[in-house]
Amino acid sequence: MKIVEFNNPMDITVEFQDEHKYRKKTFMPTFAKGSVKNPYDITVWGHGYRGDGDYLEQVDGIKSVRYNVWEQMLKRCYNFKNPQYQPTYTGEITVCNEWLNFQNFAKWYDENYYEVPNEKMQLDKDILHKGNKIYNPNDCIFVPQTINLIFVRRKNYRNGTPCGVGKQGNHYYATCGHDKIIDNLGSFNTPEEAFQAYKIRKEETVKQTADGYKQYIPQRLYDALYNWKTDITD
Repeated sequence: MKIVEFNNPMDITVEFQDEHKYRKKTFMPTFAKGSVKNPYDITVWGHGYRGDGDYLEQVDGIKSVRYNVWEQMLKRCYNFKNPQYQPTYTGEITVCNEWLNFQNFAKWYDENYYEVPNEKMQLDKDILHKGNKIYNPNDCIFVPQTINLIFVRRKNYRNGTPCGVGKQGNHYYATCGHDKIIDNLGSFNTPEEAFQAYKIRKEETVKQTADGYKQYIPQRLYDALYNWKTDITD
């Protein structure tokens, strides 16, 4: 940074010498110590920064709700030191450039957050657009935890069988679980037949859940749930 305006030792303006050219009024002793903070310094999980704006990281010494959601999003994507935290995310899922700035995310949060009675709300990136791998304002939406839990998926088949399918002896069986209830859908000769039974029940469950939350959730979330298709690799 450099001094761009000097009125007296207790009234100076400094400018940080990066692409943002952020300016701030400060004191000469603070400048001399190098203690003036640049809100565009990358300080959060190697990618995020506070940005210049009114949204605060903390309120009364406690992380704000907005900041906590933003920080956890970055942690899921960039916690390379501990990939066990979210192994399916680290290195594969990213955050768009706009949301690396906390101020931008916080504004989007205020414009899009809503609540559902007796539900914890979660930030979701791929219900609106299946397979999306970038947290961004167009594809993300807040979702009740009950809905979000329906879409717990895995990257690969488990034990050589499709999602929702298990094997016992020479037969395959299908199960579909939701809200701590497991439905046994029968025994089949092939994994493909078992998966089709699972697919039908899963998509029915998603639609039923959407109907149950229709009065609370945004229309585009409701539409996405009704149009959801279960794939064999889910």
